[in-house]
Amino acid sequence: MQVPQTQPVDRTPDVENRLRALLRDVLGLSQERVDAFDDDTPLFGALPELDSMAVAGLLTEMEDRFGFLIDDEDIDGDTFETFGSLLAFTTTKVG
Repeated sequence: MQVPQTQPVDRTPDVENRLRALLRDVLGLSQERVDAFDDDTPLFGALPELDSMAVAGLLTEMEDRFGFLIDDEDIDGDTFETFGSLLAFTTTKVG
């Protein structure tokens, strides 16, 4: 009996789509706006909708939707700098 070989699955596109939906829902952004985000799109300090209270809401919603816990030491000033940095953080946490 042969055991099928399993290879790691690249979940990045799924994580990216789910992160876009999260930003849309929590920040009240249009789908067109979040679809236009690329890795270099600035977030914190550039989006008026993303203030310190919104960051707390995003973190809570990320934990709920992605099923991981975020410790205080996991977050630094770079995490919400760009869409790419937030995607990299989320992808790492999802594993």
